[in-house]
Amino acid sequence: LKGKNGCGKSSIIKPILSENISYTGNVYMMNNLKMSYISQDTTHLNGSLKKYIENNDIDEVLFKAILRKLDFERDQFDKDLTSYSEGQKKKVLIAKSLCDNANIYIWDEPLNYIDIFSRIQIENLLLKYKPTMIFVEHDESFASKIASKTVLL
Repeated sequence: LKGKNGCGKSSIIKPILSENISYTGNVYMMNNLKMSYISQDTTHLNGSLKKYIENNDIDEVLFKAILRKLDFERDQFDKDLTSYSEGQKKKVLIAKSLCDNANIYIWDEPLNYIDIFSRIQIENLLLKYKPTMIFVEHDESFASKIASKTVLL
């Protein structure tokens, strides 16, 4: 989804996620559709990484391997999530999403605060596995490499 700030990109995602928002039209969803969502907001991240892994039923080995691939330092694994930078928090959300066995991945500005090296790693992972995605991203280079279709708002 592409458009200027405030044009409704995130609002289009909300009914798909069954969030309570006023809208017109219809949203039809397949039964048992598994979605993995990355929000722009990271404020809900707190506590230990170990507890986050347990609470989200994540494969710890895979999760940490993805984090390491995103240049996440091992010494961060033992720190509280609230002490992480915004970029580190985004990497946690991306790694968690990539661990999800979902039918569709919905990412709302996932690359905010992400360094160039990690962006390239994320691009490579997405190009290799080609998951079905809806994403909002202002990075033109990333969007042109990853998106097979663009909806301009």
